[in-house]
Amino acid sequence: MSEQDTGQVREALIRYYDGTERMATIVDKEVPYPDGKLIVSRTDPQGIITHANQAFVDMSGYSREELIGVNHYILRHPDMPAVAFKGLWDTVAEGKKWQGFVKNLRKDGTYYWVKATVIPNMRNGELVGYTSVRRKPSRSKIRESEALYATLM
Repeated sequence: MSEQDTGQVREALIRYYDGTERMATIVDKEVPYPDGKLIVSRTDPQGIITHANQAFVDMSGYSREELIGVNHYILRHPDMPAVAFKGLWDTVAEGKKWQGFVKNLRKDGTYYWVKATVIPNMRNGELVGYTSVRRKPSRSKIRESEALYATLM
């Protein structure tokens, strides 16, 4: 857990790139990423979740039924700067693999950190979606990411 975890609860308005927004309860408490697990999801080209493995269901706190058919940004924590996601989308739009560290928001308002790899899925030269594989990040990379993201907010 982060040294800064306080367990404090706050409400936050989260605005997404498509103009939608929602109020979310944010709990300043990290849920540790389990050793040896890979979170895997697939989306369509617009970011709508089409597949979620059991590790994704378990870590997100949502049921598979709640995840399938919704935009992946449902997991966006308000501490994540928009510019971080711009870099992701700019990279995958060029057909390239993106890697980075992401603080995700769980359904219960707590959070978890991941080292994410996002790969464009191409079929017959056409983009059909994205696959994201997440693994446990090191504590040092989490600390580096927290410091960097704080300067980008």
